[in-house]
Amino acid sequence: MKDFADNDTIAAIATPPGEGGIGIVRISGENAGFVADKFFKPVKKGFSVIDFKTHQAVYGKVIDDVGNVIDEALCIAMWAPNSYTKENVVEIQSHGGSLVVHRILELALSHGARMAEPGEFTKRAFLNGRLDLSQAQSVMDIIQARTDASLRMAAGHLQGAFSEEIKSMRHDILEIIAHLEASIDFPEDDIEDVAKQEAEEKICKIKDRIDEILKTFHTGRILREGLMTAIIGKPNVGKSSLLNALLREERAIVTDIPGTTRDSLEEYANIKGVPLRIIDTAGIRETQDKVEQIGVEKSVSYLQRADLILALFDISRPLSTEDEEIINMLEGKKGIILLTKKDLPKEIDVDDLKDKLHGDFKYIYISTLNKEGLKDLEDEIVSRVYSGNSGQAEGCFVSNLRQAEALKAAKKHLEECLNTIKMDMAEDFIVIDVRSAWEKLGEITGDTVDEDIIDQIFSQFCIGK
Repeated sequence: MKDFADNDTIAAIATPPGEGGIGIVRISGENAGFVADKFFKPVKKGFSVIDFKTHQAVYGKVIDDVGNVIDEALCIAMWAPNSYTKENVVEIQSHGGSLVVHRILELALSHGARMAEPGEFTKRAFLNGRLDLSQAQSVMDIIQARTDASLRMAAGHLQGAFSEEIKSMRHDILEIIAHLEASIDFPEDDIEDVAKQEAEEKICKIKDRIDEILKTFHTGRILREGLMTAIIGKPNVGKSSLLNALLREERAIVTDIPGTTRDSLEEYANIKGVPLRIIDTAGIRETQDKVEQIGVEKSVSYLQRADLILALFDISRPLSTEDEEIINMLEGKKGIILLTKKDLPKEIDVDDLKDKLHGDFKYIYISTLNKEGLKDLEDEIVSRVYSGNSGQAEGCFVSNLRQAEALKAAKKHLEECLNTIKMDMAEDFIVIDVRSAWEKLGEITGDTVDEDIIDQIFSQFCIGK
């Protein structure tokens, strides 16, 4: 399945851009040791990189082509197949200056390596059988995880928890195919009806398992990408105060002057393991300020696209025309209505507000001044995100659209298969649909996926991973 030419040797910087304590240049391929040996010289004389024991750090110096010392560094060789890519891998660990690591990379490229493409190290790990496609995709999810729950899900995928569930279903489907084909090949044994009955029972169980997994997609996608949350309300209703309370830091400017937030602020908050992608929007009101007008337009746009709406109403002030406008915008939507400034005397009829709001809303009283109601808000957010999946391990959640679409397609083929059985059609027709479901599940692990899809997936990775 390998698609890289002649097992060529690749190199890239494996650490983030900028300055740091350590910078790593990674080299992978059959000639990785020979490439590194051209410019890394161990302190121990007469000792070359290709003589290194696997997985042992060796101290030495990086030397350019005219003998100048670039840096002192450690070199670690990881010989095939005991490496990330299952190829020969050499890592040079130098000081983390941007110039230093780029000079080392240039030396590797000048001595026979080529620049790695985005995600090519992980792609080679997949093509060489070290990881399946679901595990490979989880590598970037681990890098990008923003909460413990996100990390647990990504780590579970990397360890193969999700893949094992998919492989188990594919194994069960193969057994169904084998029994059906046996009844086709040996009609004299009169096992046709038994094979169909057993196939129907097993297919129903597999379809139910797919349904249970698909129920986790909402949660899995949020843990992976974050819950896009729009905080909306009229000016000076407490939006920025809420943002600061959720972030547990003074991120947004808070004053009693209306219109302080003229643009949208976007931050990530960790709400009991749920990554909230919070957008603090400009206060919605009529204004002559062109900059603020743009901010209000963006607020309305975010309201339409948000996964979760937090709409704020100040109960210490009567409903205004601005509140009425927001009420109209919320028509038919769902979210959480936050009745702010609970610590002040109530000036609005909350029942009247509820009558005006037509949608699926939860009402929570809060006061960001004394932190009242914030725990109730956090509990409601977590409840909405997990929605019945709290008892399941995050490592088995569906985490991206490609996986979900493959599962839905497999389920559809199984449903068609059940219809075929009910119509008492021949086993050949049943096998066609069952095999199609098996192939769709294989797209998740990469066993039956097209090369173009593989290239597209790994192109989204960073270079060096």
